[in-house]
Amino acid sequence: MNKLVFFSLFQFLFSCKTNRNSTIEDVSQPNKTVEYFDASRDRKIPVAFYYKESLAFKKMPVVIFSHGYGRNNPDSNLDYNYLLSNLAEKGYFVASIQHELPTDDLVPLEGKPLVVRRPNWDRGAENILFVLNQLKRDFTKLNYQKVTIAGHSNGGDMSVLFVALHPDLVWKLITLDQRRYPFPHLSKPKMYSLRSSDQPADAGVLPTLEQQKKLGMTIIKLPNTIHNDMDKSGTTEQKKEILTYFLKFLNEN
Repeated sequence: MNKLVFFSLFQFLFSCKTNRNSTIEDVSQPNKTVEYFDASRDRKIPVAFYYKESLAFKKMPVVIFSHGYGRNNPDSNLDYNYLLSNLAEKGYFVASIQHELPTDDLVPLEGKPLVVRRPNWDRGAENILFVLNQLKRDFTKLNYQKVTIAGHSNGGDMSVLFVALHPDLVWKLITLDQRRYPFPHLSKPKMYSLRSSDQPADAGVLPTLEQQKKLGMTIIKLPNTIHNDMDKSGTTEQKKEILTYFLKFLNEN
């Protein structure tokens, strides 16, 4: 065997070995996508599901994730595969909701966010409730005592609103840099937030340090991650850090 053939064979074998050991960049696509329909609102709700098939849905805790604002991009809920597919590998059943449809009005960028964006958040909270109720019908074996509501940016705002409206349905709340809608002052469910290094929250959104301690809330600033790098845009190290914190939050009693 000449040196060139040997080197090519070595490269092939090394590549095969490397591909079997996937990294956070080697993210899986959703196991399944569906398009729910809420007849009461005449609204389609696309959802991507991530789960570990070998667990057969038995007692799997649930994560319902809401994407950041994507200006009606129909695939915005797939921009977090790095996080959601890895949560699924750890035994969580993940539903990622596509909140925006191409025919929706764009979110106003001028005016007081708590006023002009409230219809968008209300719609998002209604989507989350509809999907949760639909999951209970379609996946009866999941653990609905452990439902985590999570979201990034605008999706974090609607997630916080949902928890404020339905705290009894939620086990944990995790946000990635939601900046507009204020956290409710609740000790249950447990609340966590990862904050970016570049975009501060609006006044009154985050509880004070004293209030955080009283509520048992965890807020962590990521010094090397900007707001727009919390989705698929981030580096491998940024993604690993976010995933590590997510799992830490989910594993806490």
